[in-house]
Amino acid sequence: MRVFILVALFAGLLMQAGCSKFKTYNGPEVTRIVIMKGERRMHLLHGERVLESYDIDLGFAPDGHKQVEGDGRTPEGRYTINRRNPDSAFHLSLGISYPNNADRAYAASIGKSTGGDIFIHGARRPFDRDGPDWTAGCISVTNKEVEQIYSMVRTGTVIDILP
Repeated sequence: MRVFILVALFAGLLMQAGCSKFKTYNGPEVTRIVIMKGERRMHLLHGERVLESYDIDLGFAPDGHKQVEGDGRTPEGRYTINRRNPDSAFHLSLGISYPNNADRAYAASIGKSTGGDIFIHGARRPFDRDGPDWTAGCISVTNKEVEQIYSMVRTGTVIDILP
């Protein structure tokens, strides 16, 4: 009986390890992320070589640069990945360094808040907005894809978000 319990516990641990959302990556370093908002595509690059590409969803008002909190837009410009959230409400997420100084200056000039908490994250939840562009300004991929991205991209990686 004791052997059976030990075998069952070991099998359970093996199954749990195989289902982990934390993947490993041993390939070339991702040196830059390029988001093509108009094409709804994200590319992970090593130098000029594309390592991986993904279809993406954007903010619910996808045209134009994010300017103020609540505008539903995804920022445009050069930012960096500045944090990692393993406990995200959207499976996993990578923080984008929006707002930058120019974003803050513009919002202040019109007496508004820039908003923040812009991420690359996993799929929508059952109660999230419908439609192809549904986030509040983030960049969304599937949960399986965000696992791969999370394993490949390091904090400090440059991200260019283009119209």
